[in-house]
Amino acid sequence: MDIVDIIKSIEGTETGALVALVLALLSAMAHALFGAVLKSGDPILNRGAINVCYGLAAAPLALFVAPWPSDELWPILFLVYLVHFAYEWFQVKSFEHGAFVLVYPIGRGSGPLLIALAAIVVFQEKLYWNQWLGILMISGGILGLAQVNLKSALLKGENMRGLHLAIGFALGTGFLIAVYTTIDAYGIRLADNPFTFLAWFFFMGLFSSPIIAILKYRRLEVPVDKVALFARGLLGAIIAVISFGSVMLATRLGQVATVAALRETSIIFATALGVFVFKEQITASRLLLIGLIAAGAVMVEI
Repeated sequence: MDIVDIIKSIEGTETGALVALVLALLSAMAHALFGAVLKSGDPILNRGAINVCYGLAAAPLALFVAPWPSDELWPILFLVYLVHFAYEWFQVKSFEHGAFVLVYPIGRGSGPLLIALAAIVVFQEKLYWNQWLGILMISGGILGLAQVNLKSALLKGENMRGLHLAIGFALGTGFLIAVYTTIDAYGIRLADNPFTFLAWFFFMGLFSSPIIAILKYRRLEVPVDKVALFARGLLGAIIAVISFGSVMLATRLGQVATVAALRETSIIFATALGVFVFKEQITASRLLLIGLIAAGAVMVEI
């Protein structure tokens, strides 16, 4: 029995739900690291380098190893490409204009409730009261964290226009997270072999953000450290495969709404990175909100 048969055998079972939980939390941790790599240096160049690395790695798998996509899957893959292209652009623009601890919570916190509503319509999922409460606690805690960080930025006298742009791009990122999570879940469930979908997802990344990165690279007045850029691209690509691959498999095995909510606990790991890597301060109010997010994750799963 190969890995595909194992995945199919646990779909819709308690074992599958447990594996989905583990994958969602793994994705949360990886995505916080991914955001930190993206924020270190120029976000647009970093995103382009990351996509090139994982796109080239996925190319032989998509073209020669994994089964070819079905006729029904092709239009979904095209839609996935368009939505992720837009998401990547909004994400890097939010990182360009705002601090990591501000834009990351806004982007992540505005998605779970929208995803839960979409999961009810698209996948006919049923959520119990504790799951709704958990999703609201997670979203509320994350957005509350963003509000605290925004007040801190205002007190520091940060440029208002820059803050408005950062918040606008972060809100757009959150909306697109809800859209791509729903479409990705639909696509990976439609694919007979989940690795066909994953291989093409990463391969298509070659033709999105790298285009924008090349255009910016040509306009640079100061040369870029190509070795450092490649290192960030390679590291980010490895983390991205873990993050996006894990959450997509999790949405095939478990409920889309709960998987998406649990993934947003990445803000807990992101806050830790903000403190220890970017030397950003943490206050009692931030700790309380992080506790609310953690409690929400527990509520989703009890």
